[in-house]
Amino acid sequence: MRKRAAALCGAAVVMAGTFTAVPAEASAPSTETTTPRTAKLTWKSCATEDHPTLQCASLKVPLDHRRPHGEKITLALSRVPHTARTSQGPLLVNPGGPGGSGLTLAGFVASSLPPKVAAQYDVVGFDPRGVGASKPALDCKPGHFAPVRPDSLPATPAIERANLARARSFAAVCGKKYAHLLPYIDTTGAVRDMDAIRQALGAKKINYLGYSYGTYLGAVYAKFFPERVRRLVLDSVVDPTDVWYEANLNQDVAFNDRHRAFLAWVAEHDTTYRLGTDPEKIEATWYAMRTALAKKPAGGTVGASELEDTFIPGGYYNGYWPNLAEAFAAYVNDKDPEPLVEAYEDFGAVDASGDNGYSVYTSVQCRDAHWPRDWRQWRKDNWAVYEKAPFMTWNNAWYNAPCAFWPTDSLRPVDVANGKLPPILLFQATGDAATPYEGGVTVHRLLARSSLVVEEGGGNHGITLSGNACLDRHLAAYLTDGTVPRGHGEADAVCEALPDPKPAAAGTASAKAASAPSNGSALHGLLGFRH
Repeated sequence: MRKRAAALCGAAVVMAGTFTAVPAEASAPSTETTTPRTAKLTWKSCATEDHPTLQCASLKVPLDHRRPHGEKITLALSRVPHTARTSQGPLLVNPGGPGGSGLTLAGFVASSLPPKVAAQYDVVGFDPRGVGASKPALDCKPGHFAPVRPDSLPATPAIERANLARARSFAAVCGKKYAHLLPYIDTTGAVRDMDAIRQALGAKKINYLGYSYGTYLGAVYAKFFPERVRRLVLDSVVDPTDVWYEANLNQDVAFNDRHRAFLAWVAEHDTTYRLGTDPEKIEATWYAMRTALAKKPAGGTVGASELEDTFIPGGYYNGYWPNLAEAFAAYVNDKDPEPLVEAYEDFGAVDASGDNGYSVYTSVQCRDAHWPRDWRQWRKDNWAVYEKAPFMTWNNAWYNAPCAFWPTDSLRPVDVANGKLPPILLFQATGDAATPYEGGVTVHRLLARSSLVVEEGGGNHGITLSGNACLDRHLAAYLTDGTVPRGHGEADAVCEALPDPKPAAAGTASAKAASAPSNGSALHGLLGFRH
């Protein structure tokens, strides 16, 4: 998780190593899927102020791709069309999740890439099956996360029973409401949908940029259809060898480290936050706040579980740290709960789209791989992790607990090892909590001809198009002509992380105004949390 990538790479910090290139147009025609021939997509403007050329369309695909003439579902698509004379084809983008909507991401990627690069691609976003504007969209139990929930820490049998009841209820309601859909809401179904999109676009091959869970989606697509991959970019890489139960336990340790990095940052800025200069004492203060909120929720809204929900996003993106620190300091120093309630509303509260996202998240993760069905195993494993990583362990356990009671059978994870791909590009931060560093190294090993670009000292999740010029140069070079770095050792190239944000300037209405790069804030707003 915290390995020194520079030493392993033995390369300079910017654009290191020798380079190889792929021809601008890839060859080799491929066989079509079992999906029936798809009608031409009808694109209509769905422009926004930020993305004035954005277009939208819909595509019907089989619910069960083994029965191509059976029941159909509808996928929502978006695109920013290419403007260059010569197109390099579609660039599909996915923000992760599972459960993340990709419609707006297409506009973001097209506007964030260098104009000459973006002009060469039709940047295509999509809502995966069950998500957002795709139909049907899942919403198993609206208001499942409404405050105030039981304390996530099962310190008593009664608290554990209350949380177990919530998990069982969610799984049962989802199974009853979507009995005929749930067996088809999984990664393999989404991958076959992607190939139906490729076919509908009239492309022999696709280019792809995926973040977080989107890296697993991309790797599985590449495993199923290696001859249909032209360029593949995986940013913040899921370890495919531990999906999904073990992956969540590993996340807990990494998020605890990242939370402590936040507390150390607060200590560095004692003149602003007045919480002390000793990170360990500040950590004790944070847990004291948690204990107090378990007894008396702030504003009748933010209890212990909601506090964790509020601060977990800081593990994904340090641009949120100033706002979180302000809320922390106001509660402790001024006995003012309002900034904490506001921070919860900004970062922790779950709206209707969040209910949809969680419904798809559980449906995919619970279906994709085996989860223990004996709660005693969960209890044993999570208490063991909690002893060394208390920050998120039980909150995360209850988030995933419906999988212990999920009403569908589970599939086997896909072995993504692949020697049939063109050169592909991986990006990974050394301190990423949501997809720890080892995942990038593992996928680099499993995907022959892959190149790994490491952000040394970075802790954010989702690092390209987020303000780091070094990373973005590698991305632009690859999308331009297939250029990838070739180094020696674990990493092929290393970029230095951006500095942590500064506290809000005096007199600003909120620390949000002082959050680091606007592109980073925009990206992380689209990627969301819990990936």
